[in-house]
Amino acid sequence: MSNVLQILTAMLIAVAMAMALAHALEFPGKMRLTKEAYFAMQPIYYPGFTIGGGVGEFGGLMTTLILLFFTPWGSAAFWPTLVAALGLVGMQAVYWLLTHPVNQFWLEDENLSGFSAGFFSFRANQSNKTHPVEWMDLRNQWEYSHVIRAGFALVSLTAIVIAISVSR
Repeated sequence: MSNVLQILTAMLIAVAMAMALAHALEFPGKMRLTKEAYFAMQPIYYPGFTIGGGVGEFGGLMTTLILLFFTPWGSAAFWPTLVAALGLVGMQAVYWLLTHPVNQFWLEDENLSGFSAGFFSFRANQSNKTHPVEWMDLRNQWEYSHVIRAGFALVSLTAIVIAISVSR
């Protein structure tokens, strides 16, 4: 069970990192886009990144917490497993505080239904209707949030690989 859980955890964290890293690698090119090109491009990320990110981040966090629960406190594997969990929590914090509100803006004209409609309307902020925001501010918030999330993902993946290595 332990080996399977360790491998599954590493794979799920790798998926989470792949999603965040893909966004971060697009950063230089997307910062050069015109407003029209940027607005046309943003909705294309749904649903692929939503599904991949959800599976990798949520699944990775859950399996990391389970792994942490079964890792003896103070062992060589405990601390890097804890760091991996904290990195995934950091990814979630950045997503919900910085990325998600901007996702709602990019998708406000999309016809979403079912789970997606509920997910992207969660904590919906209608202030953009009464207080328009400069598109470059939204772009910067969205792009930089993904660079930060990629950093947290790298920390998590590195830490879980170390934890698995020292537990052998």
